[in-house]
Amino acid sequence: MTRNSSQGNMLDKAVAVLDCFRPDGGAFRLTELSARTGLAKTTAFRLCADLVRLGLLERDAETYRLGGALFELGSLVPRRRDLREAALPFLQDLFEATHETVHLGVREGHEVVYVERIHGHDALRLPSRIGGRLPLTCTGVGKALLAFSGSELVEDVLAASLPRLTPQSITDPDRLRTAIEQAQVAGLAYEEEEAAPGVSCIAAPVFDGPTAVAALSVAVPRSRFRPAQLAPAVRTAALGLSRALRSGT
Repeated sequence: MTRNSSQGNMLDKAVAVLDCFRPDGGAFRLTELSARTGLAKTTAFRLCADLVRLGLLERDAETYRLGGALFELGSLVPRRRDLREAALPFLQDLFEATHETVHLGVREGHEVVYVERIHGHDALRLPSRIGGRLPLTCTGVGKALLAFSGSELVEDVLAASLPRLTPQSITDPDRLRTAIEQAQVAGLAYEEEEAAPGVSCIAAPVFDGPTAVAALSVAVPRSRFRPAQLAPAVRTAALGLSRALRSGT
C-alpha cells in the first residue's frame, strides 16, 4: 500500500468516526464508536485521540462528542453562510409577522438540512434543529424543495421507500405526487403532523435560478394552523429573499 492510499484509508476511517454522530450529535463511548464503525477498538482509540488533538472531537471522561472546530468550519461554508446571512432579515420579518417558529432549509440528496431556525420562548417540540436533517417528504420545507427541484428528483424520491416519522407521514407515492403537484400550482407546500404530532407547517421555495436553492417555513401548533393567514407572510418572505439572492444584495 502506498503512503497516499494509506493516508486516504485513515481519512476514510476518521470520517466514519465523525459520521457516527449523525443525525443528533450526542456522546458515545469508545466501544460504541468501534461497534458503529466496525473499526478495531485500538484503531478507533488512535483516531479519536487524533481528532481530539485537532479539535474535531472533545473527550469528557469516558465519552466523546463533536468538537468546536467542526462548528467553526461549518459556519465558514460559503454557500450556506452567504444564504443564511441573506435570509436572516426575511426570517426575522416572518417571525415578527407570525410570532411562530420559522425555518430555513436546503436540500442534500433526499433530505432537508436546516440552516436557520428562529423561535420564541414557547418553542414547539420539533425534530428540526440547525444542522439537522429530515426527509424531504415529511416536512413543509422539504416538500417545497422537492416540488421545485426538477422532475428527475421527484421521480427518484417517489421510486424509493418513503420514510414515516409519524402516523400522518405520507408513505403512498400517489398521495405524495398529488401533494407535490398541488405545491407546484400554489407555490406553497403544506405539512400536517407529518414530522411531529400536533404541529403543522406551511413553506415556500426560494429561488436563485430555475430551481429552488432553499425553502423557508412557519411551523405552528395544529390547533391554531390558519393557512390563509400565514400564506401571505410566508410567500412575501420567500419572494423577498429570492429577489435579494438574484440581485446579489
